Amino acid sequence: MTFPAMPLYRLVVCLAWPIVALSLLTRVIARRERLADWGQRTGLAPGRGSGPHLWLHAASNGELTSARPALLALHAARPELKFLITCNSLTGRDLALGWGLPGLSARLAPFDTRWAAVLLCRRYGVVGHLLLEAEFWPNRIAAVARRGLPVIAIGARLSMRTAQTWRRLGPLARHMLARLTFVSPQDEGSRRRLAELGLTPGQMTAVLDLKAFYVPPAGLTLDPDLRRAFDRDATWLAASTHEGEDEIVIAAHAALLTQRPEARLIIAPRHPRRGAEIAAMVRAADLPAALRSRGDAPREHAVYIVDTIGEMPLWYQLAGTTFIGGSLVEKGGHTPFEPAVFDSTLLHGPDTSNFTRIYRMLDVAGAAIQVSTAEELARALIQVRHADRRDAMRRKAHEQLDQPADLAEVVTRILAALPG
Repeated sequence: MTFPAMPLYRLVVCLAWPIVALSLLTRVIARRERLADWGQRTGLAPGRGSGPHLWLHAASNGELTSARPALLALHAARPELKFLITCNSLTGRDLALGWGLPGLSARLAPFDTRWAAVLLCRRYGVVGHLLLEAEFWPNRIAAVARRGLPVIAIGARLSMRTAQTWRRLGPLARHMLARLTFVSPQDEGSRRRLAELGLTPGQMTAVLDLKAFYVPPAGLTLDPDLRRAFDRDATWLAASTHEGEDEIVIAAHAALLTQRPEARLIIAPRHPRRGAEIAAMVRAADLPAALRSRGDAPREHAVYIVDTIGEMPLWYQLAGTTFIGGSLVEKGGHTPFEPAVFDSTLLHGPDTSNFTRIYRMLDVAGAAIQVSTAEELARALIQVRHADRRDAMRRKAHEQLDQPADLAEVVTRILAALPG
């Protein structure tokens, strides 16, 4: 008997929808989100856009930032094409809205019900669906494909753990993947795992890591007061830290101060709402703290906690060295491309599964240093205080990361797949 993959999935999702809707309502009651946000997440919120829209879905800020060069290229080629962007996080949605692209609409992604996907397609005149990295949602993919429209995955990433989950749902995975127009995998491992799940060679294009195309925002300028407050050679940044990493970062900074009293630390948490919590950790370590969200001045010797959205390029400019978060906990590590663009020396933890090949290249070339403890992090920060060591690491990072890649090829293929 054939396993009825999609009907069963749709039944489970429909039964789960009321539970999910009630659970999401607790965020509104706790004032973490608004009722309008709840409406978007449940699929009940109104909204409409005129003209053809390309629907792009991303998890959050990092994925969206990596897709921006592709969106700009698509807009330049087809100015009449508008974009509907859905995102799992409030910060991602707000980041997209802040881009100011003509005709761009941004919403929180609805729970993966078929009817919510169909409504979005109708209300926004969707002409195709782009999904980024690991955002494979069966009902959305099926709803767009059923209308005879292209569904394209760019920079598709499939970790070993996620692939194991999809293998257990084999018929559903095959049903979903068969409806993809084409896929550009992020790395060779993802290509192999997607093929094992049933994606055909004809559906796959060359490996494409969108983060390699990162371009700093235009008109990026530092506040003169910030520039004066931070000596770049003495400042290090803990970028996109997660729960469980800040304690290690703070302990490393306390150890660093015993040998480099002039050292400055900027912490940019992955989730800005954790700013006050991190400030409490800093004070518990007998260090002064300043919160950007409260308008605190970056006082001398104070750990500057930048609990804000969309300002990471500013901190890369200020910091001569960057520790890349999400790598001391099981989050796979965040992008090394962005800090490298700003000539910030690279440090990272052991979990780099999101960019396995890239970090291996950096480490082997001596372009980055891997650490696992506060002691090792403090030791690495001492090592990179020497200008010769910093300059050599930065030069090697550019040699590894500034490799030619053809974004135009995938943009051309996306345009060819779109109707009209």
